[in-house]
Amino acid sequence: MKLELTRKTDLAVRAMQALYEAEDRLPGRELADRIGTTLPFVSQVVNPLVQVGWLDSRPGPTGGYGLAADPHRISILEVVELIEGPIANGKCVLAGGPCGDGDYCSVHDAWMDAREALRAAFAQVTVVAD
Repeated sequence: MKLELTRKTDLAVRAMQALYEAEDRLPGRELADRIGTTLPFVSQVVNPLVQVGWLDSRPGPTGGYGLAADPHRISILEVVELIEGPIANGKCVLAGGPCGDGDYCSVHDAWMDAREALRAAFAQVTVVAD
């Protein structure tokens, strides 16, 4: 069990913040420099954000990445679940498979409470604070 977010999630949030601060489109190389990664990894990081419509991407010399949605309205939970997958994935934290019908592990209730608290906390924080 890992209770950590990947670098990809961190970079996705930072990319959106960098684009907000830039107030304009950024070429991929400049975005990579601002968030501390490589140009090829920027593409991997932002592609899911483009696919859901939070960012847009334009090729060419005047292209680059830009915001397509208000980051004040996008929660950290939404970014985490987009990049990492759902926090509530139905897997038992001990057995790794689905929780059984009535045959729950010894930490099931505590884990469900903790997972819901984490989801609620992430839902309260937006990519860009007001």
